[in-house]
Amino acid sequence: MGDSEAMVSEGYTSAPYGDYNASAATVESTGQETAPIVDASHSVNNDSLVNGTAPVENGSATDNVAVTAPAAEHGDNTGSTLSTEEERLWNIVRANSLEFNAWTALIDETERIAQDNIAKIRKVYDAFLAEFPLCYGYWKKFADHEARVGAMDKVVEVYERAVLGVTYSVDIWLHYCTFAINTYGDPETIRRLFERALVYVGTDFLSSPLWDKYIEYEYMQQDWSRVALIYTRILENPIQNLDRYFSSFKELAETRPLSELRSAEESAAAAVAVAGDASESAASESGEKADEGRSQVDGSTEQSPKLESASSTEPEELKKYVGIREAMYIKSKEFESKIIGYEMAIRRPYFHVRPLNVAELENWHNYLDFIERDGDFNKVVKLYERCVVTCANYPEYWIRYVTNMEASGSADLAENALARATQVFVKKQPEIHLFAARLKEQNGDIAGARAAYQLVHSEISPGLLEAVIKHANMEYRLGNLDDAFSLYEQVIAVEKGKEHSTILPLLYAQYSRFSYLVSRDAEKARRIIVEALDHVQPSKPLMEALIHFEAIQPPPREIDYLEQLVEKVIKPDADAQNIASSTEREELSLIYIEFLGIFGDVKSIKKAEDQHVKLFYPHRSTSELKKRSADDFLASDRTKMAKTYNGTPPAQPVSNAYPNAQAQWSGGYAAQPQTWPPAQAAPAQPQQWNPAYGQQAAYGAYGGYPAGYTAPQAPTPVPQAAAYGAYPAQTYPTQSYAPPVAAAAPAAALVQQPAAAVAPQAYYNTYY
Repeated sequence: MGDSEAMVSEGYTSAPYGDYNASAATVESTGQETAPIVDASHSVNNDSLVNGTAPVENGSATDNVAVTAPAAEHGDNTGSTLSTEEERLWNIVRANSLEFNAWTALIDETERIAQDNIAKIRKVYDAFLAEFPLCYGYWKKFADHEARVGAMDKVVEVYERAVLGVTYSVDIWLHYCTFAINTYGDPETIRRLFERALVYVGTDFLSSPLWDKYIEYEYMQQDWSRVALIYTRILENPIQNLDRYFSSFKELAETRPLSELRSAEESAAAAVAVAGDASESAASESGEKADEGRSQVDGSTEQSPKLESASSTEPEELKKYVGIREAMYIKSKEFESKIIGYEMAIRRPYFHVRPLNVAELENWHNYLDFIERDGDFNKVVKLYERCVVTCANYPEYWIRYVTNMEASGSADLAENALARATQVFVKKQPEIHLFAARLKEQNGDIAGARAAYQLVHSEISPGLLEAVIKHANMEYRLGNLDDAFSLYEQVIAVEKGKEHSTILPLLYAQYSRFSYLVSRDAEKARRIIVEALDHVQPSKPLMEALIHFEAIQPPPREIDYLEQLVEKVIKPDADAQNIASSTEREELSLIYIEFLGIFGDVKSIKKAEDQHVKLFYPHRSTSELKKRSADDFLASDRTKMAKTYNGTPPAQPVSNAYPNAQAQWSGGYAAQPQTWPPAQAAPAQPQQWNPAYGQQAAYGAYGGYPAGYTAPQAPTPVPQAAAYGAYPAQTYPTQSYAPPVAAAAPAAALVQQPAAAVAPQAYYNTYY
């Protein structure tokens, strides 16, 4: 057995894996490519094409995942030095391996300079495809380079790596089969390759080009029974162009004898059926003869029916043969009518670096919902595999895939999909690792869960608040309270060493709250906040935490102390850097007024309200004034209408007391994600992770989502050395959040996202 034959027989297992973040748009298949004609003296054993184990799913990650290109044999010995442009581009991609445009420019430059220097070409393609294994067009170009220099073993190797890296791509299998047809003469070898392909993509709605190529090949062989069998298999599946295939099948049935259309198995089955009919007919004839004798005795002259002549047998059999396939066709068309809307909404069935639009992302979710309801597990898996090619940069689809497989009891498939997501395609996005940590903890793999959190802390997104909170919560659940406290303290220590840390106030506030929830130690919680004020300027998130902490403590409450700190934040000070925005300052002022309304006295309330009016009313924007004027006009109209009917003016809404009433504690603040519990309440339990958590709204652990928030369409991978902070906005799943009721909401926003009645939520609701 030759080297290439052994390679395929054992399965090619060293294919490179990398971040799925590329496009093959510039080299898309038209389905009409012709593989280079090669010298037969260089060809490999035909069996090497087909006798291997079938490839695992797209970019499958195993226990021994390779994350670099298999270029050891090439190394840097490319036979020539790099040009200045090549050196520049290599430096770019080494610094950021996801810089796709730099990669494509490097490939173009290398091909221009290297010409027939195959070692140099191999090096750049190996490195590129290690990062972007789903770019089927670049696999095709790589194989063409190997074919041009006559290295047929290498061509087969490249194609085997390709179908391992992008298993559910109709196009790459079509390229491979086209190469085989143009290179080898053994029909069985080529057929086995087609059959390997059809195992994975034969039911794909867009698999017509591959089926067409298979039919074309069998027409060339004039093996009509195989052609008929291919049509039969096609008609069983709701794929594109079913009408054309059924018409072509009927045309074939009309032009070829039935004996040529039937396979050997079908002919044998038909012979058995004919023999059975003949036996039954003989028995029937014997009975009829006896009846005739009795009839003659009785004087009867009626004749028994005769069997149809042999000449009428074949038309009947042909009608039956076509009828069976027509029933398949009708059934497939019925299912096609249910999915055609989803399929037509898939504008980009292949991978591309450009983001998908919201409609396409929602369509994939809707399509998956439908197929899951249908209950065919094989269809579910195939559709998920198609989905994670197109949507590979969106963690939400990987998370959904893993969750569905877990719920279906397919732990192996779930583990495989999670490995591909965390090690290949979205490996630099924090939320997939946080999901993996939760799943591993759920399955009893505590060491794996800790490793996932540690990866986020050290490489993916150091200092990410969500990761710190979730990790600390897990340690607390496991009974390791000291480890949970230590985690907060370690991260706080790191952040204190930075000149400007936006996350430090959030960490202090969250640590204080966590400490109080799990230990009920009010003094420790207060010390944490006081320590925070020694290291950071008072800010909205820190003051919110302090106000709520005071709200749940028994009297007397330190209102005078709070007043000084609040004023330090809300009053503009030219001598000190105020890190709070004007909106944050106004919201904090309203929160403090609400607090005083419950725990203060009339004098303190008046002082705070007067200060609020003085600080924020004169700075209303023109748009706000216009909006308020419109509200007043509407209120006036409502008053007139009320007088018309009963002469009594309607009561004005409480929100009119403050033009920015949506930010008040009762209206906007209470709808924020988390809240301090009453002092007498039992410690709250951790809640299930919400993957849509984020912290880019300055105080994400405490603040709500903005009105009408919808996730941007495309994820941007997080660099390993990313600054402490929130996920990139692009990593969020496509979701819409009901906005809080706002008097000043723009009319356009109301059109795009109708306001929904939002029940007040707890101040904290995400983690505990």
